[in-house]
Amino acid sequence: MSALLRAELIKLSTTRTFVALSAVAVGLSVLLAVLVALLADPTPASVLVDVFQADTSGLFILILAIVGISGEWRHRTITSSLLAAPDRLAFLSAKTLAFAVAGLALSVVISVALTGFGFAALAIANGPTPEAGELIAAYARSACAAALAGAFGVGVGAIVRNQAVAIVAVLLMALAVEPILLGVAPEVGRFGPISGLPMAIVDVDPTDDSGIGDADLLDPWVAVAAMLAWIAAFFTAAATLLRLRDVE
Repeated sequence: MSALLRAELIKLSTTRTFVALSAVAVGLSVLLAVLVALLADPTPASVLVDVFQADTSGLFILILAIVGISGEWRHRTITSSLLAAPDRLAFLSAKTLAFAVAGLALSVVISVALTGFGFAALAIANGPTPEAGELIAAYARSACAAALAGAFGVGVGAIVRNQAVAIVAVLLMALAVEPILLGVAPEVGRFGPISGLPMAIVDVDPTDDSGIGDADLLDPWVAVAAMLAWIAAFFTAAATLLRLRDVE
């Protein structure tokens, strides 16, 4: 299993798509943070969320995980992958763990970038800065959310093997369906694995910080447990389909 995990991590780190999208995630996060710091005049109460939680790693690693697993079928590498790792459950487990690690690593890189550029922009704008303890806790929550998003994305991509369909569906859920549910049916929307639960994990107040509505999000630890349940459900379905499907 450790050899499979190492192989998947090496594959990730040498894939141009992963490197390119990761660079976009870092750049977009920094751009959002700098623009807010310079133009939005954040207050001492809002600066942590407005500037230092502009972490886009969750959505990007979710898309990257879908691309990574569905690409095995798209590029017809699934046969050679399973010949190298005949245990399909171990193969899927390694993919899931690899993208969880990648999500955590991407979030850490973004956090480092946000720290440097965020404090520099706030110094230029003479803006307030957050307490170190609060900042570290926020970064830890973001890393946790990104790791879980990576693991969840593998399940989605393994079930919906069509890459374009899976990505479009995820974007629709992230940008339309779950935000609408949080606004009109928050008791349902707060359990969404793409928006509701990640926002709860990073401990963002939707009323004050996202403009979605007055949804009462779950406690962060409850949200982590709920997200793990989503991952387990999709992983089980994906593993079952992987065992039943023929590969070419």
